[in-house]
Amino acid sequence: MSISRRLEKARAAFDKNNQNASALLHEVDEIRKDAQEQHGSDSSKYIGNMVFGGLDGIMTTFAVVSGVAGAQLNPAIIIIMGLANLFGDGFSMGLGAFLSRKSEKEYYDHEYARETWELEHYPEGERQELLEIYLKQGYPPANAQKIVEVKTANKELWLSAMMAEELGLMKDDSSPVGAALTTFFSFLATGSLPLLVYLAALLFKFTLPGTTSFLISVALSGVALFALGAAKYFVTRRNPFFNGMEMLLVGGFAAGVAYLVGALLKGIGG
Repeated sequence: MSISRRLEKARAAFDKNNQNASALLHEVDEIRKDAQEQHGSDSSKYIGNMVFGGLDGIMTTFAVVSGVAGAQLNPAIIIIMGLANLFGDGFSMGLGAFLSRKSEKEYYDHEYARETWELEHYPEGERQELLEIYLKQGYPPANAQKIVEVKTANKELWLSAMMAEELGLMKDDSSPVGAALTTFFSFLATGSLPLLVYLAALLFKFTLPGTTSFLISVALSGVALFALGAAKYFVTRRNPFFNGMEMLLVGGFAAGVAYLVGALLKGIGG
C-alpha cells in the first residue's frame, strides 16, 4: 500500500468512526512496510489540473450552447461558436496552467538558491531563524533546540526545513508541460459533451427539433457536471455527492443566465 493509499484509508476510517481500521493502519510493522513502497504515480500530480480543466470545459461550452439555444439561432452557429470556444479557451487554459506552474517552479528554485547561499555564508543566523520559528510554534526551548540540531546536521534537511517553515514552500515535481497538456485535453474532452448531439447531427446527416437537441445537451452536461464535481473529492476531500450537486447547481445557474441573455437578445440575431 502506498502512502497516498494509506492516507485514503485513514480518512475513510476516521469519517466512519471505524476504530479497528484506524488501529490496523497505525500498526508499526505496517507503517514500516508501507514506507518502503512507492509513494504514488506521476499521474497523481495532475489530478487538480484534470478536474478543474474539465469543469471549466463543461461549464463554458455549455454556457455557449445555452446562450445560442436561448436566442433560437441556427444549430450551425452552436457548432461554430462551441468549437471556437472549446479550442480557444482550452488553449488559453492550458497556457495559463503552463505559465502558472513554470512561475511557481522558478520562484521555488530562486528562493532555494537564495537559502542555499545564506546557509553557506551565515549558518549561525540561519540556525537562529529556524530556532525562532519553532519557538513561535510553541515548542519548549529545549525541544526546539534539539529539533534545530537534528535538522541542521544534514544540509538537505536543513534547506527543506527553511523552505517549508520559513517560506511555506513545498517542492512540486510536476512538469509545466504536463500541467498544460492535462488541463487542455481534460477541457477538450468534457467541453465537447454539450456539442455531441449537434456534431452527431452534422456528421450523420439527421435532424432533430431544436428543443430535443438542447435537452439532450442539457442531460449530457448535467451528468458530466455532477461527475466532475464529485471527482473534486480527489482534490478537496469533501463529500463527493455534495461536490457533485454543488457543481451541478452552479453550472445550471451559469447555463440559465446564458440562456436568458440569449433569449432576451434573440431579436438581434435575425
